Amino acid sequence: MDTLLIILAILCTLGGVAGCILPILPGPPLNFLALLLMRWSGHAGFDSRFLWIWVAVTLIVSALDYLLPGYLARRFGGSKYAATGSTVGMIVGLLFFPPAGLIVGAFAGALIGELLYDRDDLRKAVRVAIGSFVAFLLSTGLKLAASLAMGYYVIRALFV
Repeated sequence: MDTLLIILAILCTLGGVAGCILPILPGPPLNFLALLLMRWSGHAGFDSRFLWIWVAVTLIVSALDYLLPGYLARRFGGSKYAATGSTVGMIVGLLFFPPAGLIVGAFAGALIGELLYDRDDLRKAVRVAIGSFVAFLLSTGLKLAASLAMGYYVIRALFV
């Protein structure tokens, strides 16, 4: 049973890191599950305080992932169309031009979304697209940092 839990923890760690970039997988929650699996396997001495800290980090990073793009798009003067367009563009870009399409798609989607909302202001649409792109990079970076840190503890538990 311990071996199965360890294998599942490793798979969750890899899936969690991939989920930081792929919008289909929940990155940090998968990595937190990997921490739990390692604790249940008996190979990690994670105490309750350690796990509660990572619960908080996981919840905060996951919430920011949903809130940050819309917030920054609006801070740069954009509409909900830009935020939605950024997400759709990111998915379409990932499907057709991975991995660069992820970044280009987020920018292009926000630009197209804002132009659908207000066709007359190209300068504003470009500014909003840049804001959506910055939000994408920021939220992805936060998720990746949290996931890699949790992944580090999973891997370390295997060798200690």
